[in-house]
Amino acid sequence: MLFVRLSALTTAAVGLTLALGSVPARAEPTQYPLVIENCGVEVRFDKAPSRTVALGANSAEILLLLGLEDRLAASAFWPSKVMPELAKANEKVKVLTVEIPTFEAVLAQEPDFVAAQTVLLLGPESKVASREDFAKLGIPSYLSPSTCTNRQDTKDIYGSRSELWNMDLVYKEIDDLSRIFDVQDKGQAVIADFKAREATLREKAKARGKDYSYLFWFSSPSPSADAYLTGKLGPGGFIADLLGGRSAIQSEAEWPTLNWEGIIAANPDVFVVADLDRNRWELDKPAAKIKFLTTDPAVSQLESVKQGRIVVMDGQAMNPTVRTIRGAEQVEKQLEEIEAKSK
Repeated sequence: MLFVRLSALTTAAVGLTLALGSVPARAEPTQYPLVIENCGVEVRFDKAPSRTVALGANSAEILLLLGLEDRLAASAFWPSKVMPELAKANEKVKVLTVEIPTFEAVLAQEPDFVAAQTVLLLGPESKVASREDFAKLGIPSYLSPSTCTNRQDTKDIYGSRSELWNMDLVYKEIDDLSRIFDVQDKGQAVIADFKAREATLREKAKARGKDYSYLFWFSSPSPSADAYLTGKLGPGGFIADLLGGRSAIQSEAEWPTLNWEGIIAANPDVFVVADLDRNRWELDKPAAKIKFLTTDPAVSQLESVKQGRIVVMDGQAMNPTVRTIRGAEQVEKQLEEIEAKSK
């Protein structure tokens, strides 16, 4: 299995940021009370929160990137383990569950702020609670802007998109949270690093000049079941565009499902398979996905499989998160190695 050495990439990206002279100016401190507009809701903060519960890995990892582990009381919902560079800081934070917590479990942490990655964890149909449930208790909440842009026009809770998602929504989330906690300088530094890495990936894609079509396979309950994929306007479509290509899946749904006849018809140039730490299905594991792709009588005959263009990516990066750039870096690195071997 191939993985990117993030420390080297980050060091190079920071160097690029400095070279471009794009280091942000020192930000003004937060003036409380602070009112944030978030997904159509005005949220008021009289001071920086001190006991935050993060619902979802992305919300937790943004706070860890901002150096706020001492103000993070607990987290929940981790399909994949915390990013390695954040593991030490995350040791200070209680994990309620790697799955979906109960409302009572969240309230037991006595939070003064709840930040959530998705409407699955904080929304009208959430299995945890709605924003109104927390508001009644005087607990402000924040929902990832990436989730708020979805249209609720599908049979599932995730909806669909009308335009290609991009990292600007993550940058807004980082900026908002940095202002809530009065750590704007740190927030702008994190954003600058991601922007530099994004720019580096676009330059590499331009130099490669390959217009690949990508299929991002998250998981499946079984080999005979429909596969959960990323839609053309979600993070998978963004990564494909970032790498100079396009999505092989044309659905606007955030998480479309497709049978293998449809996947064969899509005929992707590159299969991107998710690496998940959860133990829900056997095909959560990349080795199981690769085994299926290379041994199934029909799928194994696709040119992309014959040519070995199967790459492994952090499954959480297929969600609209701070990991999406990291996932793109993983795909880029592996494609470089695959192409070098084929020369």
